[in-house]
Amino acid sequence: MERNLVGMQRKIRAARQSNFQLRAIAALAPLAFALLPGPASAQQTGPLPPPPSYTAPAPPPVRTNGPVLKSAPHQNTTESELSTAPPKIPPEQIIQSFAQREAEFKKERDNYTYTQTVVVQTIDDYSGQPDGEYRKVTDIIFNPQGKRTEHDTYAPMPTLQRISLDQQDIEDLEHVQPFVLTTEELPKYDVKYVGQQQLDDVNTYVFDVGPKTIEKNQRYFQGRIWVEQHDMAIVKTNGKAVPDIKKKNSEHLYPHFETFRENIEGHYWFPTYTHADDTLQFSTGGIHMRMTVRYENYKRFGAIIKIGTPVEIKDKPQDKPQPK
Repeated sequence: MERNLVGMQRKIRAARQSNFQLRAIAALAPLAFALLPGPASAQQTGPLPPPPSYTAPAPPPVRTNGPVLKSAPHQNTTESELSTAPPKIPPEQIIQSFAQREAEFKKERDNYTYTQTVVVQTIDDYSGQPDGEYRKVTDIIFNPQGKRTEHDTYAPMPTLQRISLDQQDIEDLEHVQPFVLTTEELPKYDVKYVGQQQLDDVNTYVFDVGPKTIEKNQRYFQGRIWVEQHDMAIVKTNGKAVPDIKKKNSEHLYPHFETFRENIEGHYWFPTYTHADDTLQFSTGGIHMRMTVRYENYKRFGAIIKIGTPVEIKDKPQDKPQPK
């Protein structure tokens, strides 16, 4: 009886060890496949995405040294029905007002440092899990000479196999996803008033925006924007970068995305969050991808002047007036 019991215990231990090894192999397998190069036909070029379990929560409110300011609505926002009633002021006047405010904002944002986190993933359609990823954390800062510069603080080796990011994607991250429609850019776009809508406690005018013409080597935004009625600032953007570029041996497709802004300072609203979850329709088939971009830790750049404790300076004997 005792020998049989010992034998059973040995079998149980051996089985547990075997199961542990199988689990370890299963955990390592996806990583091994992610590192293998895919077939040449699958090497398509496309854009940008977040983790499959990511539910896109609203980022925490951005605080300044002053009172907590209201923030732009996010994915869990409560939206009212879109009202097509005409505004109290002409739409053309609204457009000119927010374009001027956007021009002011663009200059103001150039005075800020912040951290930008980009995550791009391709998603396997069968498992729903990511099978490749691009991730980068960048600090946008000023050097000692006061020149604006970028410093990558985290950039692991990308494991994307089915798509790749090109220079155009990187430029879209800077100019299209955080879309700014200034008076200078306004002549390039058709801007159509479509109504008014309340996003949480934010009352907005809603406009559809698209390029009038598409010129070679130029990038544009096409979609819808929400303009806060009091500050005349864009608080939400929903659309995509255009045009998609299809050539004989390459395809460059770009995802549909949403960008949200926060009221960082005064009547300026800064982009804080971009999200995309889209299937890019390449000629060889669709590729499911996700993207998130977070813009955090906004701080206004300026010289720091230290003021010490006042010190009484006594007159030196030679400084005292001499009696006549």
